[in-house]
Amino acid sequence: MDRRQFLRASTTGIGSMALAHLSEGSAAAEARKPHFDAKAKAVIFLCQSGAPSQLDLFDYKPKLKQMHGQKVPQSLIEGERFAFLSGQPSLLGTPFQFERRGKSGAWISELLPRTASVADDLSFIYSLRTEQFNHVPAELMLFTGHFRPGRPSMGAWVTYGLGSESVDLPAFVVLQSGRPGRCQTGCIGSGFLPTHYQGVPFRSGGDPVLSLSNPDGMSSEIRRASLDTLGELNRAKLEQCGDPEISTRIASYEMAYRMQASVPELMDISREPAHIHSLYGTEPGKRTFSNNALLARRLVERGVRFVMLTHGEWDHHGGPRINLVQHFPKICREVDQGSAALIADLKQRGLLDSTLVVWGGEFGRTPMLQGSVDEPLVGRDHHRSFTMWMAGGGIKPGVQYGATDELGYKVEADPATAHDLQATILHCLGMDHTRLTYRFQGRDYRITDVHGEVLRKLVS
Repeated sequence: MDRRQFLRASTTGIGSMALAHLSEGSAAAEARKPHFDAKAKAVIFLCQSGAPSQLDLFDYKPKLKQMHGQKVPQSLIEGERFAFLSGQPSLLGTPFQFERRGKSGAWISELLPRTASVADDLSFIYSLRTEQFNHVPAELMLFTGHFRPGRPSMGAWVTYGLGSESVDLPAFVVLQSGRPGRCQTGCIGSGFLPTHYQGVPFRSGGDPVLSLSNPDGMSSEIRRASLDTLGELNRAKLEQCGDPEISTRIASYEMAYRMQASVPELMDISREPAHIHSLYGTEPGKRTFSNNALLARRLVERGVRFVMLTHGEWDHHGGPRINLVQHFPKICREVDQGSAALIADLKQRGLLDSTLVVWGGEFGRTPMLQGSVDEPLVGRDHHRSFTMWMAGGGIKPGVQYGATDELGYKVEADPATAHDLQATILHCLGMDHTRLTYRFQGRDYRITDVHGEVLRKLVS
C-alpha cells in the first residue's frame, strides 16, 4: 500500500477504498463528458508505419522534378544529420504524375486514385516536423508525446478522458495488417495510466483476442460460475491490499466474458452487403488493410472510442526489396481503396461528422535519393518534414495547411509538431490538452508535456 492508499484507508476505511478502486477499474467502460462540446466522438487513426514518402504522394514539388539528378545545394543540408545519407547526395524528383483533385485543388499522386476521389473531404497538413528521424523514437513521439517508452499512448489518453460508449467492447482497439509497427506495445500501451486504458489488439484469424473462446468441455454456465468465484477472490485481495491493478483485472475478466458474445458478430464482415464489399475491396478471412478499415467503421458504430489501424511497410530506402519503383506503388494499392472507402462509408452513414480520421506515418522522406541516379531501384532516406491528412469530426474539409520549400526539404509556413497534432485531435474530441492530466510520481503529466498548440486553421 502506497502513502496515498494508506491515507485514504485511514479516513474512509479499507472497504470504501476498495470500492473506489473497483469503480475506477470499470470506468473505462463508462462514457464521460468532454471539457467542452465537440463534434467528434471517436478517432480512427490510419497509421502508415515506416513513413510514406510525402513527396511521392501529396507534397508535389515541380522544382524538385526540374532539378532531378543534380546535387542538393550544400547550403541546404549544412550541419544536418541523416539516418543513412552522407556527403552531398543527388536530388530525386518524383517519378509519378500528380494532379489537382476536387474543388479544393489538392495535389494527389496517381498512386492514390481512390483517395483522390474523396479529396474534398480531406485536409492536408504539409508542415509537420519532428526531431526524431528513427522509426521507434518517432512513432513513440507521435503516439505518446515522448521519444522514450513508458508514456501512455494517444488512445489510452483519449479513453482515460472520455471513456467508452460500448459496454461489451474495449474502448481502444488495435488492428494490424502488413508489417507490424516498430514500437509495438509502446505505441498502444497505457504507460503510467491504469492498464484498462491500454489498446486491445484484435487478430484476423482464430480468436480475435487470445483465449476469448471457452476451452473444450467448458460451458458458458461453468465459465460464468468460474468468473464469479474468481471475482470474489480478487475482491477479497483488493480489500486486503488496495492495489488498483486488481480492479483492472476484475474489469478485464468481465469485459472478456461480454466480448464472447459481441466480438464474433463484429468480426464477421461477410454479413455486410455486396456493395460494401465492392466499395472497400474486402477479402473476408484475410488480414488486409481494407478488411480492417471496414472493421474500424463497425467498431465506431458500436461505440468504440479509439481505433488504430497499423499498416506497413513504408520504409523505402531503395534496393531490390523496398524501393520507390516496384514496392512503393504496391503498398499504395494496399491502402488506397480502404482509406477512401472508409471516408465515403462514414459519410454516407452520417458518421463522418462524429468520427475523426487521421492518416500518416511517423516522419517523412528526403528530397535526396538513396542510391545512385543511374540505378532504377532508388529510394529516399528518413526526413524530419512530412505530410498527414485528417478528415471528419471537428476538421474543416478541403484545407491545405502549411508548406515546405520548393524542394520539399524545410518547413516554410505554419510549422506543426506531434504535440500540435495531439492537441488538435483532443480538441476535436472536446478536450483541452492542458487539462487532460494524470498525476504520477509527484507531478501532473499530459500527452503534450509542456508543448502543443491547437491547429486553429484546421478545426471547425
